[in-house]
Amino acid sequence: MSTTTDQRHLELTATDQRYLERAAAGDLDGVRSALAEGADKNAVDREEATAILRAARGGHLDVVRALIAEGVDIDAQDQTCFNPFIHGCIFDELELVMTMVEAGTDLKRLTRMGGNGLTPSAEKGHLEVVRYLLENTRINVNLTNNLGWTALIETIILGDGGPVRQEIVELLLAHGAKPGMPDPMGVPPVELARQRGFDEIVRILESHQA
Repeated sequence: MSTTTDQRHLELTATDQRYLERAAAGDLDGVRSALAEGADKNAVDREEATAILRAARGGHLDVVRALIAEGVDIDAQDQTCFNPFIHGCIFDELELVMTMVEAGTDLKRLTRMGGNGLTPSAEKGHLEVVRYLLENTRINVNLTNNLGWTALIETIILGDGGPVRQEIVELLLAHGAKPGMPDPMGVPPVELARQRGFDEIVRILESHQA
């Protein structure tokens, strides 16, 4: 019989607790010691965050890499849908994103808003994360999130239309983003850009519709 996440939390031992705390603190020796003493490598805290997520949140990439080598579940998500990959995409942590992609992270895992890792990266203008994902993975560039928005729409309507957003639009289009996919009201990206006075983005989108 498999152990559920709830059961794992109820059964959290003192060693498991120390393991999670040492991961959050970036104490690699402490993490290894707890594992050697029998800590569950996939133990979760009250919010269902794993040790590798806690380490990722603290920027402790040495611990993240060590836990990957230990074979922990790298894709497990906490109660707000965070895992190390999603965390890196949201907070513009390119090295973490690269580390998780190279470890084989599941690119289909979604944020609490129903986007993949590309969605918040495009939304927030994280140019280098967007570039890396598009150039090095097969992440779904046309995924529509719970609001009915694609990454292309998000970088337009939630940005300033400036050079970074223009480059993200170019990258998305170059990697298969559909320029005509509309928002839930049926408004296409070019009109959303036009409404906001983003003339350069309008030009870019029109050049891809020709």
